[in-house]
Amino acid sequence: MTGLRLAAMDAQDLAVLSAILQDAIVPIGDIAYLPDEQCFVAVANRFRWEGEGTPAGPTPDAGHEGERVNCGLRFLGVTRVAYRGFDLRRRDQFLSLLAIEVADDGASLLLRLAGGGDIRLSVERLEVRLADIGEPWPAVARPAHPVSN
Repeated sequence: MTGLRLAAMDAQDLAVLSAILQDAIVPIGDIAYLPDEQCFVAVANRFRWEGEGTPAGPTPDAGHEGERVNCGLRFLGVTRVAYRGFDLRRRDQFLSLLAIEVADDGASLLLRLAGGGDIRLSVERLEVRLADIGEPWPAVARPAHPVSN
């Protein structure tokens, strides 16, 4: 299997990357800000929403919950990072990524997390890279979000 390798260079690209990363699980121990390199990095395990017309596709087949795969993320041009709603020292805890969006100020990216937390990246430019790592494995459950009226 050849994994995804994507780059987001504008808000439209970022929306695609955000959709691919919806419900990714990110161990706090696998995120880091590298100020000398102006880079924020993370390793996440993401649900394979894109599938290949297989059980990992957009709708579940009977008895299949889809697949997950590890991926590396690099946010470039990062000048500052702020964390809200979780304790960065709890390295054994997991974050659930809901979305990545451009903040209202246009100079920051927001990584929206389940439970109300977020990570704000102050950036000089929008440049995000995603690369799948290794082989996918069967997902235990398919992510689901209740629809409210």
